[in-house]
Amino acid sequence: MAPILEVRSAIKRFGGVAAVNRVSLALEPGRIYGLIGPNGSGKTTLFNCITGVDHVDEGEILLKGRRVDRLKPHQIFHLGVGRTFQVIRVFPELTALENLLVVTTGGYPEARRRAQELLALVKLERLGDEFAGNLSYGQQKLVEFIRVLMTDPELILLDEPAAGVNRTLLNELLNAVRRLRDQGKTILLVEHDMKVVMGLCETVFVLDHGEKLAEGAPGVIQADERVIEAYFGR
Repeated sequence: MAPILEVRSAIKRFGGVAAVNRVSLALEPGRIYGLIGPNGSGKTTLFNCITGVDHVDEGEILLKGRRVDRLKPHQIFHLGVGRTFQVIRVFPELTALENLLVVTTGGYPEARRRAQELLALVKLERLGDEFAGNLSYGQQKLVEFIRVLMTDPELILLDEPAAGVNRTLLNELLNAVRRLRDQGKTILLVEHDMKVVMGLCETVFVLDHGEKLAEGAPGVIQADERVIEAYFGR
């Protein structure tokens, strides 16, 4: 099966330091991937390069065989890529429902129906008329997550979706991610919670000092001495 996303020998430098250093990876459609590594290993920088926030200095990034490494974020978005961020970016003075409607480009009735379906997906349908600023941190994260889904992206990038979320809300999010995979969506997530990564992802990529240290199934990654040393220094 042809990859939906390919990163080929990507390099991104900041002030002479390679935050991403010759990283290559490929994502097949309809799978869940994890991207892990110690703080400062280049995970978010790689996300930014994939989504056009940053441009690689060398290498290529291809979406369904098309080079996108010189496109702007909105262009990549319209090609079917959605992402969340480490820091929540909801509109606190809009309702949960309105937070979803702001990203739509279609007609209002259809957009509202889609938004209500997504609120139900994460069991927030009763809070659609509540101001986002009044929601809990975990509920705001769920709103941000489903807002990405309003445009029905094929590739979804999640940046630390489990951080600060209680177990009940996290289970709702993880179940939603699995349902998206079953619908043929491809998910790449950055996450520090290893229980989430190992229980959810089918393939895990490990970065360390900007380089890809390892790649494989969760069980293989857990037993890799290089990964253990990168995380625990032993």
